[in-house]
Amino acid sequence: MNKLIKIKLSDIDQFKNHPYKVENDDSIKELAKSIRENGLINPLIVRKKENGRYELISGHRRKLALELNGETEVEANVKELTDDEAIIYMVDSNMHREKVLPSEKAFAYKMKLDAIKHQGKTSATELHKSKSRDTVGKDLGESGETVRKYVRLTYLIPELMELVDNTVKYDGRTTLTMGIKPAVELSYLNKDEQNLVYVSIEYEDLTPSHAQTIKIRELSKEKKLNFDSLEEIMCQSKGNQNEKISFNKEKIENVLPKELLKRDKRYIEQYIIKAIEKYKSIELERGDAYDLDM
Repeated sequence: MNKLIKIKLSDIDQFKNHPYKVENDDSIKELAKSIRENGLINPLIVRKKENGRYELISGHRRKLALELNGETEVEANVKELTDDEAIIYMVDSNMHREKVLPSEKAFAYKMKLDAIKHQGKTSATELHKSKSRDTVGKDLGESGETVRKYVRLTYLIPELMELVDNTVKYDGRTTLTMGIKPAVELSYLNKDEQNLVYVSIEYEDLTPSHAQTIKIRELSKEKKLNFDSLEEIMCQSKGNQNEKISFNKEKIENVLPKELLKRDKRYIEQYIIKAIEKYKSIELERGDAYDLDM
C-alpha cells in the first residue's frame, strides 16, 4: 500500500548506513535550481517508523536540494516495506545515478546481498541456478562475479578504498588511482598489511598493478610480507610502464618556496616544469646545456 502525503522535512531521517554519498556540490546546486524552476517531479520515497517519524528510502539528493531552497515540507510517497525490502528498494533506486563511486557500489551491493540472504524467500531450485550475488546484480546489469568483486572492496582500509574511488572522481594522470582487480587482491590482506601497502604507495608515489598485488598476496600467505619485500615488488616496472625517473622528494621540497608547498600537486608539477624550461633556455643561450657541475 502506497500513500502520497505532505511531510515535514524535519520529520524525515536518513536511511541507516546509507552507502551513497550526498555532498553539497555543484550538481546539488543545479538540482536545487531545477526544483525551484520546475518543482519536484519525482516525490521522495519514505516508510513510516515505529516512533512516528519517517525513514528516507529514495531521494537523499532531492531532500538536500529542497533544504537548500528553504523548503520545510515535501510531497512523499509512503511505502510499507520490511527492513530487507527497504534495503533492496534503496539500493536499486539509487544505483542509476549518473556517477556512482566504487565504494558506494561495494557497500550497497553488500547490503542488498545480506538482505536477500536474510529474506530466505529464494527457493532451492532458484539458488541452484543463480547464486544470491547473481540476484543482486540481475536488475542492475552486473554479473554475479562483478558483484563479488565489489563486495570484496568493503574489506579495504579507507585509504586504499579512496584510491579506487579516484578512478571515478579524478583523472588518473594527475591523481593516484587503483583499479578493481588489484584492489580485490589487497582486500585479502589484514589491516596492518594493507596499511603497510598504503605507506609504500605513498612512498613510491605509485599504485601496484594487478600482477604485483598477486605477488603481494602470495607473500602475505607465506608470512613474508614486510617493507623490504614490498618495496622490491613496488619497484618492479609494470607491464605497460616504462622505467621511471625517481627523485628525492625532501631535497626538491627544500629548494621550493614554502608557500608553493601549500598548493596541490598538479600546480607544483607545473611550477617545476616551467622552472626547468627556463633553466634549459638559459643554458642553451650559454651553449653549455646540461653540463651540470655535480
